[in-house]
Amino acid sequence: MQNERLEKGLLKLKEIDGKAGEQVYEKLNTISPFIAGFLVESFGDIYSITEIDNKTREIAVIGALTALGSALPQLKVHIHAGLNVGLTKDEILAIINTMGIYVGFPAMLNALYAAQEVFNEPDLKR
Repeated sequence: MQNERLEKGLLKLKEIDGKAGEQVYEKLNTISPFIAGFLVESFGDIYSITEIDNKTREIAVIGALTALGSALPQLKVHIHAGLNVGLTKDEILAIINTMGIYVGFPAMLNALYAAQEVFNEPDLKR
């Protein structure tokens, strides 16, 4: 059963996050295979919920990670994921800008800088 969940999670991770997600899994797997497996299995479960589409889900995740203000590496992965599922750069910036009124300028500015780093990556799909 767990192997099926892990396989489903890895497929969803590749579908949603592409290379960025695979790198997170590989890096975490060298530190804690248990947590890497748990994270990917959980990701597969959550990203298989059919009531919302992946684009809507990434809008929520980018907003939540912006609000946290302390999860910039994870935010970058989900900015990649947002682009991968069809969000535009302008839509991602609008999500982050909208969060500013609720979470404050420091968290919003950090998120904007994280987005800028992702947008400036040389191998980013344009």
